[in-house]
Amino acid sequence: MRLTAHSDYALRLLMHVGRHPDRLCTIGEVARAYGISEAHLMKVTHRLGQLGHLQTLRGKGGGMRLARPPEEIGLGQVVRELEPDFHLVECHGPGGACALTGHCGLAGILDAALQRFLQHLDHYTLADLLPAGDALPSFPLLRQAAS
Repeated sequence: MRLTAHSDYALRLLMHVGRHPDRLCTIGEVARAYGISEAHLMKVTHRLGQLGHLQTLRGKGGGMRLARPPEEIGLGQVVRELEPDFHLVECHGPGGACALTGHCGLAGILDAALQRFLQHLDHYTLADLLPAGDALPSFPLLRQAAS
């Protein structure tokens, strides 16, 4: 299983914003920090705002911050909300036409594995991804690190 870039970017964005609770973060700064397109991040930011994970403020001096404490943002919930589907094999999808349907145990095994994956994520929140205490490590910008 592989998460979509949208989910990956959303988790990175939440981690970045969660590291800076004292100020508004901008799409541009997150894009530079992770080497991600601003256009993609705008879509991700908009969706996270719709879902109630981010509060966004438009205009000059605007930006984003977490809409709730990091302890209230569950990783399993975020992944479920952002992934378009969890069809690991063809027979899981709508209209899947597999010649083995009804004679194969793979679908059930993969369903159980997916449920365990999501249940594992349910044990963690955004707070688990953030540095503990007051000492926030400084993450070098990817473009600067490449220089």
